[in-house]
Parts: sequence; structure tokens; C-alpha cells
Amino acid sequence: MQGEGFRELQSQLCDRWQSVDQFDRDDCDILVVPSFSIDQQEGKKIPGFLHYEERLLFSLIRLRNPHTRLIYVTAQPLSPVVVEYYLQLLPGIPFSHARDRLLLLSTYDNSLKPLTQKILERPRLQEKIHKAVRPQKAYMVCYNSTVLEQELSLRLGIPLLAPSPDLLYWGSKCGSRGIFAECNLPHADGSPRVWNVEELVVAAAQLWERRPDLRRIVIKLNEGFSGEGNALLDLTPLQDFAPGKTTHAQRVAAIHKCLENLRFQSESDTWTQFQQRIPELGAIVEAFIEGEEKRSPSVQGYITPNGEVKILSTHDQVLGGLDGQIYIGCSFPADAAYRLRLQEMGVKVGEALAKRGAIERYGVDFMAVRQPDTDDWEINAIEINLRKGGTTHPFMTLKLLTNGYYDSSTGLFYSQQGQQKYYIASDNLQQDHYKGLLPSDLMDIVTTHRLHFDSSTRTGSVFHLMGALSEFGKLGITSIGNSLEEAEALYNQVEEVLDAETQATDNSSHSSPTLPITWLGRD
Repeated sequence: MQGEGFRELQSQLCDRWQSVDQFDRDDCDILVVPSFSIDQQEGKKIPGFLHYEERLLFSLIRLRNPHTRLIYVTAQPLSPVVVEYYLQLLPGIPFSHARDRLLLLSTYDNSLKPLTQKILERPRLQEKIHKAVRPQKAYMVCYNSTVLEQELSLRLGIPLLAPSPDLLYWGSKCGSRGIFAECNLPHADGSPRVWNVEELVVAAAQLWERRPDLRRIVIKLNEGFSGEGNALLDLTPLQDFAPGKTTHAQRVAAIHKCLENLRFQSESDTWTQFQQRIPELGAIVEAFIEGEEKRSPSVQGYITPNGEVKILSTHDQVLGGLDGQIYIGCSFPADAAYRLRLQEMGVKVGEALAKRGAIERYGVDFMAVRQPDTDDWEINAIEINLRKGGTTHPFMTLKLLTNGYYDSSTGLFYSQQGQQKYYIASDNLQQDHYKGLLPSDLMDIVTTHRLHFDSSTRTGSVFHLMGALSEFGKLGITSIGNSLEEAEALYNQVEEVLDAETQATDNSSHSSPTLPITWLGRD
């Protein structure tokens, strides 16, 4: 019955809004619940994880529509400086007018429980939200859609603009592989989902037997976030047990012994912890894609409530971690050598998801390897994300600030004046010597050095994750330019100024990798 009631609510979206653009033009109330309703064991590995609720603060730019009202809920109250910063970005809208149409609510709960769960545990807060919205003109947005968001949508009587939780499987590692096979997209050889260590080692041995040339195998928990939950099995020490040299049973036993030496993306992870999650989440094994020059591009799409698929953007992602599997940042657009191919594959995935009833945003991650003989790029699909991701907020920041449009024939973005726009973005501008900076300190630095976004030129840097700056020395940034080189220069300028202002004396003191000065070696 709950699923039926949820579908009835979502059907209202079809009646009210037929295209993605109408959401920005209509008279409506938007409830933003930026809950990271993911596996909390994986989420807590990310410094400043609770502040990732600020990723969706780009939604405040929707208040540029003088008829829009917005309710934004967080675990802890947002700094007034942060709120003022976003509202002052609005072109042509008086600050007071926008502020009157914004309602900020908080659970005052710093626990690691998902924000949506915290709201569900507070009936009086739900009542406040219910009284604040016009049900026939409202919809709810979130980071990802689970049974928690479904329950909140039903309790409030507000349709959720997100895929049904029934479809979450198709955004998992195993579900992604099923979609790729259905769409005939190239993807790494791998296994079905396994539920215990014994099945896992057999699947790894079978993969090696199919691909005797493999040097490494990736073991992935079926549900992960930003590359967390991945482990790497190096086959080099196992060459005496390679296919053709020993029996299958001997190979399985040798792999089992090597699991203690798996390489994890986080130095704090261990095999003991990892194997405990396999019966809970399931896991797959995949061939690790090798190559001297590799990139991790992605495509972002949108499925309207009536099933229309539209490509929003392509990106080249920057990955970090011990083996380059952790999302660090991105550049827009993806390289011209393959961005249109990404769009074509993205449409196929979107249509497969739409057939299953999915709506709103989705993303597809790929691995691109330059081929030395032809100088072309071999592209393999890696994963589907049925949620907002690291590329969502920078693109929406660009779109809402410039009021521009994405041209799918070129894969480029243009402002209203016809100027091409590019950006570089990261959630991980992080240094130990940034710790102690308050949001107000950042505003002082930004103003003094004129680092802010300039609405007249529509270039400059926009900041997010400011709540994580003081405690974790971590900041998010989107640097928008009229060329990729200008965007890169703007990003580097921010980093140089912050280093100088914090009087950094030890550039090696750092808790996670920053973005490279030269982005992916692109021309």
C-alpha cells in the first residue's frame, strides 16, 4: 500500500511539470532535504561528511524566480554568512525579497544517522514543514531516494522528484552491469553479485581464467560512495597460480590467502572490516582497466516525469586515493575526443532507466584509455548513479547563475549572450593549515582578493562546503571561466591566495590529495 500511495504522489509531477526547465519557472514550493541516505559506515570515512548537506545549497539560486518559495532542512543550523553568500549571488533579486521566501529548518542532531531519518523522528518538525508548504504546488528534492525519503514524502503528502526506492538496485554495482549489458555498452568483465567470501574467491578465479592477461582485479561492495568500498587485488604475486599453471581449486585457495593483502582506497580500511560487509551489501569482482593514460569521464542525464531523456552535461573527473578510485573533482565539459560518444551512451542508459520508471537525475561513470596505435580512446562504462553526485552541484551552479543552456550537438554550455562556459570544481580543496578559518574569514579573503563570482562577466569562483572549513580545513569550489584555461587559473588563484593567507609553512601537511595544477594533461 505504501508503494501505491507513493506512486500516486509521484504521478502528480507528470500533471504539473512536463519538462526540466518548467521547474525553474513555475510558482512552486521546493522542499530540499539534502540527506545522504547512504551506508553510514562508508560515509563516515569522508572528512566533513555531515557538511555534505551543503552540496545542495545551489538550490537557493532557484529563488531568482520571484514566485518560488524554498524550505531547506539541515542537521545543524547553517551559518548566516553562508546563507547570505548564496542569496547575494542572485541576479536582479533584492536580498530581502529572496530571504523572505526561504525557510531554514534544522534537526539540531549531529549524529551520523541520515538527515531524513532525523526528520522522521521529529513529528513537530514535520508539522512545521507541512504547514509551510502548499501541497498542490510543492515537490521535494533530495540527494538520493531511499525508503526514508519515500516515507517522508508520504507523511508530508508532497511528491518526491527522485526515482522510487524500488529502483535502487539499478544504481548499484551489480545493477549497473545489467543495464550496460542490456544497452550493449562496453564494460569491464566481471561477476554477478556474491554474498560471501567463498563465492567471491571463486568469482575472482573464474574472471582470471577468462582473462589470463589480467594484472589486477577490483573487488567492490555492491553499494559504495565516491569510490569508497573498493579494494584492489594484485595478481602479480600469484603468477605461479596463473591459468594454465595450476588447477582451479589451487587458484581459488591462492587467491583466498591473498585477501589479507588487498589494497584499499582508505589506509584505515582492513580486510576484516571489508569482509564483514559482504553478507550485508553483496559484492562483485571486476577486471581492473589498465592503461598508461587513463581518464574517468562521466555523463549526467535527466529523465522527466513523463519519461523524456535529456543529457545535461559531460565531465572529466579527477580521481584520487591510493589507486585513483576516489572522486576528487571534475572539469566541464569532457574532452571533445569523446564527449559526444558519452552522450550517446548516456541516452541509452537513460532510456533503459526510464522504461523501469526512473525519473530525475542519473549519472554514468566511464573509464577512457588512450590507444597508443590509433590515438583514439577506448571507453568502458563503470557505474550508474541514481542520485545527485559530485558533478551535479557545479553544473547546476553554472546553469542557475548564467541562465544559459547546454547544446547537445557540441556538448558545450553557452550563456544567454552566447559565450562558451567552462569550469573546474572540487569538493576537496583541503589543507591542514586551512583549519580554523570561519566562513566569515573566507568571505573577507574572497572580497579582499576579488575571488568571488562576477555576475557582470559571469566568471569567478563559487564556494560550497564552507561549514567544513574550520574543523576539517576542507572547502568546495566551482571556478567558472570562458575557457578551461581561465577556469583552471581561477581555481589555482584561490588555492594560492588561501595558502598565502593562512601562512602555510609546510606544504606537505595535508590530509587528502588536492587537485593537480595541470588538469588531466588536456590541451
